[in-house]
Amino acid sequence: MEDDKIPLAGHLEELRKRIIYSLIAIAVGFLASYGFSEQIYALIALPIKPFLTDGNAFIFTGLTEAFFTYFKLSIFSGIILSTPVIIYQIWCFIAPGLYKKEKSYALPFVFLSTFFFLGGVAFCYFVVFPIACKFFAEFASDYIQMKLSIKDYLSFTCKFLLAFGIIFELPVFVLFLAKLGIVNDTLLRKNRKIVILVVFVIAAFLTPPDMVSQVLMAIPLIFLYELSIIIAKIFGKKKIAEKTEEEESNTEDENIDS
Repeated sequence: MEDDKIPLAGHLEELRKRIIYSLIAIAVGFLASYGFSEQIYALIALPIKPFLTDGNAFIFTGLTEAFFTYFKLSIFSGIILSTPVIIYQIWCFIAPGLYKKEKSYALPFVFLSTFFFLGGVAFCYFVVFPIACKFFAEFASDYIQMKLSIKDYLSFTCKFLLAFGIIFELPVFVLFLAKLGIVNDTLLRKNRKIVILVVFVIAAFLTPPDMVSQVLMAIPLIFLYELSIIIAKIFGKKKIAEKTEEEESNTEDENIDS
């Protein structure tokens, strides 16, 4: 029983260490961002500012709302800045369970994951936000004016930006599984219809409760899935063959030892 408990305790200790390192990185990013929180908010507010009234001003209705909004924004900015560190800590946690050759993928994994995450955030900011802001702003009229709370707008933008950053990791995730020989393009094609249904369900959970936001997220995710099929086709078969040869080599070594 003790032999069974020790590995689990070791995994939990390793997980705790990686979480602590990630939190430290976020804290450093938070401290670096807090002094510029007003400028950062002005940056993420650019897509909606042309549609605001009263001199392009946001409002806050609670005494502490502005302070905590800037505080939460600094945490969000800290997460974005510490993305490479967080991804590296994730890799360090899963690396002990990999073969020696597979551990050499650390640098490409961290680089590609960071690139796609930031690419998803950028895609959301430059492409999705302007479309969504224009669509929702058109509901304003002479009788209905749009007066946005800084807290509500921050919640909306952070949810969108993080969601797009995460879903843009799909090609990297599939590439990693394909290199391990776990998935291939045939399996991904076979489950395409189910995945499309799941995509819209996930988009419904990650976006505000409206059809436009759901579609704006679902379409890029479907495109990324199709891209993942191509990636799996290019990298999957080669890796599966290599792994088969490696397993055969290990079997031969075991036979020699015995």
